[in-house]
Amino acid sequence: MRFEPISLAGGYLIHLDPRVDQRGMFARAFCAQEFAAKGLESSFVQANISTNRLAGTVRGMHFQREPDAEVKIVRCIKGSIYDVIVDMREGSETRLRWFGAVLSEENGLAMYVPKGFAHGYQALTDGATAFYMVSSFYAPEAEGGLRFDDPKLSIKWPRAVSDISDKDTKWPLLTP
Repeated sequence: MRFEPISLAGGYLIHLDPRVDQRGMFARAFCAQEFAAKGLESSFVQANISTNRLAGTVRGMHFQREPDAEVKIVRCIKGSIYDVIVDMREGSETRLRWFGAVLSEENGLAMYVPKGFAHGYQALTDGATAFYMVSSFYAPEAEGGLRFDDPKLSIKWPRAVSDISDKDTKWPLLTP
């Protein structure tokens, strides 16, 4: 694996290091030793799969408050998604800035989402499927969210929104 730092401190794109032969491809998608050697979270307690019927579907922007804050590793295993993270950390130089990248089954990229970040994505293809690992158990009382269309963030989604949950449309706007 190759860890590519992004413009938000603590975030990374994770590239596979594929081994290809006549049978196809093999790549390590996660290794606790490699993550720990980079000073990254290496213990994960849940793995989740999220499917999306239609391209344009937005899921997020979600986060968990302390003490249940979580690290995520997000990968698209079918189709493609536009994955977005927002730095929510108090005192961070990149607070309220966002970063987005296309994750797809073809490029094999994964997004490392540090604690204190909101996360969401938009399906770019019908049937897009995301697989993600999380470092903390889901705690409904610690859940928070940002509006996907909050003008203070000005996230540039690549497609028109075709579907989004009622809950995700009702997160409060950030105050100026």
